[in-house]
Amino acid sequence: MRAPIGHFDHATPAPDCLDELTRPVADAVRAWQGSVPADQFVYVDTDPAWADTATFVEHYGRELLERSANCVVVAGKRGGATMLAACVVLSTTRVDVNGVVRRQLGARKASFASMDTATGASGMEYGGITPVGLPADWPVLVDSAVVDLPYVLVGSGRRRGKLLVPGKAFAELPGAVVLEELGVA
Repeated sequence: MRAPIGHFDHATPAPDCLDELTRPVADAVRAWQGSVPADQFVYVDTDPAWADTATFVEHYGRELLERSANCVVVAGKRGGATMLAACVVLSTTRVDVNGVVRRQLGARKASFASMDTATGASGMEYGGITPVGLPADWPVLVDSAVVDLPYVLVGSGRRRGKLLVPGKAFAELPGAVVLEELGVA
């Protein structure tokens, strides 16, 4: 199969290669019931040595710079309680943690979660966290620019490999909230 974006040697519908995904991601793909069929989620094998954005787009396609999204885990705090959430923004932007995220979570303070917290709570590898397969009680805040793209490159739950996901599927993830200006230049 040819990947819908980028120049990858191997592209496979995600339901056909669940063993390449972490357990939470594989479970989410297996259980997917959104309007976009799960076989439109495409797994592409990538070399972790080329994970740096500049090297990645040079090797797999320059157009990916504008079609890639980052998924970061944030911790919102209010009183003694901490709430984890995921934020999905285009890789050319950064998450507005202290503005949009803090207000959306109703938090007094918001910050990026530590690596140990993000990986431990998500069951995914650092540098490969994806919004597909996150815990059901997490809000998944998605920038509207991500939803507007035909396909978006995101992590696969591991550092090796990526998922190509139709943009509109991000709005259908459990806990998804689509927000304007979540990603800022």
